[in-house]
Amino acid sequence: MEILWFLIALAMLTAVIGPLIRRRRNAIRPVAPGAPDAADPAAYGFVRQELLDLRLPGPDQDLLDVLDVVQRTQDWRAASQLLAGTPKEDEHRWQRVQAFAGAASLELQQQPGTGGSWLRTWRAEAPKDAGGAAVHAEFLVQQAWRSSSAGADDFRIILEEARTVCGEAALLAPGDPVPYIVELAVARGLGYSHEQFDQVWAKVIDRAPAHMGAHLAALRYWCEKWHGSRQEADHFATTAAARAPEGSLLAALPLFAVYEHLPEVNLVTGFYESAVVTRAVEGALYATQTARADDPVLPHVRHLLVLFLVQMERWGEAMQQLVRVDGHVGALPWTQGADPAAAYAVYRALAVAGYEANGGSPATLLH
Repeated sequence: MEILWFLIALAMLTAVIGPLIRRRRNAIRPVAPGAPDAADPAAYGFVRQELLDLRLPGPDQDLLDVLDVVQRTQDWRAASQLLAGTPKEDEHRWQRVQAFAGAASLELQQQPGTGGSWLRTWRAEAPKDAGGAAVHAEFLVQQAWRSSSAGADDFRIILEEARTVCGEAALLAPGDPVPYIVELAVARGLGYSHEQFDQVWAKVIDRAPAHMGAHLAALRYWCEKWHGSRQEADHFATTAAARAPEGSLLAALPLFAVYEHLPEVNLVTGFYESAVVTRAVEGALYATQTARADDPVLPHVRHLLVLFLVQMERWGEAMQQLVRVDGHVGALPWTQGADPAAAYAVYRALAVAGYEANGGSPATLLH
């Protein structure tokens, strides 16, 4: 628990001196099909920029209702009940753990010293609650990446504590892959060797072999320059996609691998018309067409497709993705920037402008 008080002090310092580091990505470089301001996204029923929900990639009303209760009352019990009722292997559990941790982390950032007190109370009053331990571990991971420079002493201290809490969460919930998925982010930050990583990964796939969230977390490890080459990351993604069962979103994993390397390649002329991008986009589109409509990771894939389809000037297909995710922007690629809603709104406007410049209209868009 001492690390929570350390984080409170760190958040107070951060509020005074500003962010210690901001990771910038060059992936979002809009194309210019014309004058996007001339098109009106509201004509398609799209949500105004200032009302876009930054918390989630897509709808999860049960989660939003519980978050509202927890943040309004500062009582953790509703969060515990929701996680206890979420199946261990369900992708919803991973996303809900992330959301609760993110809410506590953001509260602490906004209210240094007092924000996120419900999580501290949760851990103090119910130390054997598996959901609380998983949220605590993810909270520490998010705080490490948000508040500290990679490689700095406090960064490593927080991640070491996160690794300890991951172990506690795993013991409290045998068969739950989430504590090990959280540890994949720890592995990336602490520089696990391939052998160490493989030990954690084996525990994940033993419990949930087709878990898309786990594969996304693992992909980030392989994409880090000090862990693996681009070839290793691509091999991991394409192998997982090839082995994906019918209806799995793992077929979209190569698109996420391409995105992770965009800073290295997006200056190449014609990159978005290349065979590599085309194959990855087609695989992701296939995944969206065969996945369950209520798959909680489906919005993640659709948001990333918007970026690529707009860059490829495939306006109609971009619009088809937009009408299915609009209203929520808590996903890649938008969350890589300081203002996710603004980044999303730019691409949405470009898609609308390109669609209308090629004869499209609200009347012709099939929902």
